[in-house]
Amino acid sequence: MTKHYDALIIGGGHNGLTCAFYLARAGMRVRVLERRHIVGGAAVTEEFAPGFRNSTASYTVSLLRPKVIADMKLHDHGYRVVERKISNFFPLENDYLKLGGGPGRTEAEFARFSARDAAAYPAYDAALEKVAGVLRDLSLQAPPNVGGGLAAIVAAAKQGWPMAKLDLATQRDLLAIFTKSARDFLDGWFEHDVVKTAFAFDAVVGNYAGVSTPGSAYVLLHHVFGEVNGKLGAWGHAVGGMGAITQAMAKACELQGVEISLETPVEKLLVSGGKARGVRLESGEKIVAPIVAANVGPALLYRQMIDEADLDADFKQRIKTYKTGSGTFRMNVALSELPDFAVLPGKEQAEHHTAGIIIAPGMDYMDQAFIDAQQHGWSKKPIVEITIPSTVDDSLAPPGCHVATLFCQQYDPALDWDTHRETAADGIIDTITDHAPNFKGSVIARQIHSPLDLERKFGLIGGDIFHGTMGIDQLWAARPVLGHGDYRGPIKGLYMCGSGTHPGGGVTGAPGHNAAQAILADRPLIRKLLRS
Repeated sequence: MTKHYDALIIGGGHNGLTCAFYLARAGMRVRVLERRHIVGGAAVTEEFAPGFRNSTASYTVSLLRPKVIADMKLHDHGYRVVERKISNFFPLENDYLKLGGGPGRTEAEFARFSARDAAAYPAYDAALEKVAGVLRDLSLQAPPNVGGGLAAIVAAAKQGWPMAKLDLATQRDLLAIFTKSARDFLDGWFEHDVVKTAFAFDAVVGNYAGVSTPGSAYVLLHHVFGEVNGKLGAWGHAVGGMGAITQAMAKACELQGVEISLETPVEKLLVSGGKARGVRLESGEKIVAPIVAANVGPALLYRQMIDEADLDADFKQRIKTYKTGSGTFRMNVALSELPDFAVLPGKEQAEHHTAGIIIAPGMDYMDQAFIDAQQHGWSKKPIVEITIPSTVDDSLAPPGCHVATLFCQQYDPALDWDTHRETAADGIIDTITDHAPNFKGSVIARQIHSPLDLERKFGLIGGDIFHGTMGIDQLWAARPVLGHGDYRGPIKGLYMCGSGTHPGGGVTGAPGHNAAQAILADRPLIRKLLRS
């Protein structure tokens, strides 16, 4: 029997749920189609070893927009975030660096390496915050549809005006961030390698590039425009893991009448007369709706879910060159004890255990990791971020034990990971053990997600956690393709609501929010489509 809906959402990740919520709240009949057995996409909490649960893919909170949190009333549905006591901890060769933890602490840490850099930090922080403020303001606005006539010109002028009002120094910083490498950008502010490293790490997170790669400075900015509990730039742990966020979103959706279907994989978009008509599931079932919003990445949507005959030649060519592959290798490990770092000894829980623990001791180290990946498939000494959420949420592990997230950078997405995944995972464990000698012996179990595993499990083509590279050629109105940066696809009735649209990756909810606004703005067209 054919079922009819006003809108279908392909993919039950956080952006798909956000989009579904706003549409349903406006009175539309909405169904979310999720191929896995659990809602949440890459923001899920799962048991990976007996008694050990963790955020399987995405793992920390900052970028989720406050408007989305408030509109969906997520706090009423169990959403709670615990801030890190300090933001980051960098074990170095014979020393360490801590970031955050209260007024003056970061400057005091920097002063141990460079008095000049300690003095420069407040101005750097203020400058970056001005630029991040622009990104925050733009994140919940649809980019202008380039080539869309007068309306697009007006929209571009409206969004560009706040940037035009920025002082000249901030405009120069904005230009530098969009065009320079992280190394070049940070060289303009600081002199000591350790201090630069503290900020450059953000430039390679989910970015298959080195700190000397042009354009890498933007990814640094993307990771600092968030906030936690009203504190700008802060990061935290979701109590219950990242799945607690999407479970709260699912509850908000269901209260609005959204139908969420699990283990319901979509095979093809149904198109007739140049219009979206619904979807065909892998089971063969057809579900009809005049509106389809895709929370899957553009590479998956346009290369696998839509027949080539339904796309024009120019769009097909451009989507073929859409770049994916974030070079990320993701692991979860069950631990019998906390890591005991050589430069800051102790297995008893301390503030650095609650932080993001960054294995990236130097700018050259990070560049070499990328060079290794290009030459050998993965870095011999990888860049690793360790978070241990069980230090603030004891529901994730048995008493006395812990779970750790290992988020690792510089792994060639094109490599045969079925062959190399275990060897690469061993290298990650060994790299951490170089800094915390007890680490390898404390590992009870591990869950490996190579780039290929991320693609197979979560639909992230090339293992790309951002649904597409975040270079200047794939941002704002050009994400994913110029002319379709306003969440409207090249087929009438098709919309995009995932991270492959503005403002990009991370658990923000912004693409889902913005896509829903575009759909609702098109309601006269929707009614016309319903009649046709």
